[in-house]
Amino acid sequence: MIEIQVEKENGQYKSFHIKGHALYAEAGEDIVCAAVSALVINAINSIEQFTEDAFTCDCRDGMIESWEFASAPSPGAQLLMDSLMLGLENIVKAYGEEYLKVVP
Repeated sequence: MIEIQVEKENGQYKSFHIKGHALYAEAGEDIVCAAVSALVINAINSIEQFTEDAFTCDCRDGMIESWEFASAPSPGAQLLMDSLMLGLENIVKAYGEEYLKVVP
């Protein structure tokens, strides 16, 4: 199971941490892992491209383990994070918490 822990402070996103694998299918065939990866990477790239928000990202073995805003997120970054969360919640609804769990 992939577990994503999302941290908020005063209603604003602060960071998220990712661990595990979905194990929905074999490596290279796992659509849950692919969907989560696509959403997370797109959100990070969008925040970098479309906002001025600074952040840090910790990656290991090609996988994002943690990501954190350097300061309170701008309204645009907040919206992009809301979009990421919507996508992740829809994956949970479609495939179940045995493959993806989002912890607020």
